[in-house]
Amino acid sequence: MNLGEILVQTFTDMKTVSAITSTVFIILLGYYFRKQGIFNETVSKTLSSVVLNLALPALAFTAFMKDIDQEQLNQSIDVLIWGILVYVILMLLTPLFYRHYDGDRRKTLAVLSIFGSTTFFGTPIVSSIYGDEGTIYANIFNIGYRIFLYTYGYIMMSGLKFEKKNLKQIFGNSIIIATFAGLLIWIFQSNLPQVTVTDAVTGEVGSYAFLRIDQTAYWLYRPLQYLAGLSSPLAWLSIGAQLGELDVKEAATNNTAWYYSIVKVVAVPLINLLFILGLNAVGFLDLGSTSIATTVIMMATPTATVAAAYAINFDRDATLASNASLLSTIAAVIAIPLWIVVLSILSNAGII
Repeated sequence: MNLGEILVQTFTDMKTVSAITSTVFIILLGYYFRKQGIFNETVSKTLSSVVLNLALPALAFTAFMKDIDQEQLNQSIDVLIWGILVYVILMLLTPLFYRHYDGDRRKTLAVLSIFGSTTFFGTPIVSSIYGDEGTIYANIFNIGYRIFLYTYGYIMMSGLKFEKKNLKQIFGNSIIIATFAGLLIWIFQSNLPQVTVTDAVTGEVGSYAFLRIDQTAYWLYRPLQYLAGLSSPLAWLSIGAQLGELDVKEAATNNTAWYYSIVKVVAVPLINLLFILGLNAVGFLDLGSTSIATTVIMMATPTATVAAAYAINFDRDATLASNASLLSTIAAVIAIPLWIVVLSILSNAGII
């Protein structure tokens, strides 16, 4: 297949194209509604709360309500390994991008570069493009993210030692709880007590673990599916509404914030991609196209809200952190669709 055929195949894939247009259109809609006063100043925070506390936990759990697939399980293990290893690599590499800045600013920019909004920004996009498979990989990838965000990120920005209360933030988070619950059911479903279920449409009889609620308690599974379906549109509306509240003109004059944004949405996901390709080539990892694409999109997300909050709360160049968060969000809205196209081309070319 030549380059022209690969490009045609990529740009005629309606699933990819519609995912990009949906993301951009709904974000712009949220921005327009906020600018027009249809959304008030509390809408973004309210939508964020609904997404983080209801929609994303439901999405994380229901994605695992499927038959066990050995290939996906192997991919998931590699994603978990990479989801930890990549943050160690970024801890070593990101300070190099800011070596010309003073110590505190270099530290702040490095931490903001390492941690993106993978949960709120990345997971809904991955879910809309790659379905349940991508959602599984995204949530497993986020395990390492949360561990390092609330340990390394907190220590670096606060200058304090790790506190026990951070363990609750890591493992008491509703999305993490839903992820582990779904993951354990998915992995051990053949070892759980089985229930015989007759398909109402086909009449076929099957045996499923009693916790496979998609088969054994559809009355419970269906409302969770509705909640899960809210994650993408509500997250995108919230992002747009949040952009509509901020002063883009002031942030746009900050050259450091622009430089950071390019590092965050271009250099960091590129480092992620190159290392995966290298580790795949030597046999250390065996990640497929969907799992690779998932990690790249997750790493191309803008500044994590928690990381920016650390900078503000601990007085680590709060103004820069706010400007960086805004500009990286705008940059990500542009860069992620481009990354999706690049990843689709690489997949069609057989490179990933």
